Amino acid sequence: MIGVNCASIPGELYESEFFGHKKGAFTGAISDRAGRFQAADGGTLFLDEVGEIPLTMQGKLLRVLQEGLYERIGEEKTRKVDVRIIAATNRNLEKEVAAGSFRKDLYYRLNVFPIEVVPLRERKKDIPLLARHFLNIVSGKMNLPVPYLTELNIRELMNYDWPGNVRELQNVVERAVITSKSGCILFYLPGNSSKVKHDEGGLRSLREAQESKTVFTEKQINTKIRQNIIFALEQCNGKIYGPNGAASLLGLRPTTLTSRISRFKIKKDELCLDQRVMSQGKKHK
Repeated sequence: MIGVNCASIPGELYESEFFGHKKGAFTGAISDRAGRFQAADGGTLFLDEVGEIPLTMQGKLLRVLQEGLYERIGEEKTRKVDVRIIAATNRNLEKEVAAGSFRKDLYYRLNVFPIEVVPLRERKKDIPLLARHFLNIVSGKMNLPVPYLTELNIRELMNYDWPGNVRELQNVVERAVITSKSGCILFYLPGNSSKVKHDEGGLRSLREAQESKTVFTEKQINTKIRQNIIFALEQCNGKIYGPNGAASLLGLRPTTLTSRISRFKIKKDELCLDQRVMSQGKKHK
């Protein structure tokens, strides 16, 4: 199978890329060149981002799809190929046809067996599986341990609409792996509270409060501190001690965090953990 990204080809080079050229056919043609159709003869040609092909090229593409015939640039010989075509696009080709930017006959020639892949926001059940897949790939490439994906992480990912689709998810996961702290992973999403730095004591909205001149009562502050400790424990799957523990994430001593867990009466049943274990009394290496 031969693949070609139609969006990456300069407009004046489409014909040469698809069909090839003869030596001397134009400036820079220093030797004969076989095009992608010849390379895929007897196999499959994958046209990615087919909606990017300019109108001036679409007629020539239609001819080779219908008749299997083409000529190289600068050559009179007609060549024949037998190629299976797979085309993909993120554009709505029906709208492109209505707007006159994509040939109707080419659209129907390509639209033999359409497979529509709905956006990620419409198949959110795939997000946990994809996120774990990308975590394994990115961590392997960077030679890093695979971070732990908590239930809270999954909820954050599921609550986001992903306008950039799967590519955005992959980029978000890669950034999270780069910035993860020894197993605790934070995803940076628009509107995600995990982007706000954890202040000592856990008041994540202090900066916003200062900017808006908001005054919190002591009870409200304690509620925010308690919520932030729970958030950190969930991020670290209940682990307190060590470089990948919640104390390190919050910038607190483990003993201080343990005291606050007791003070705020935080129980393991309140935490969304894959493994309901919260180590309060024993240091983990």
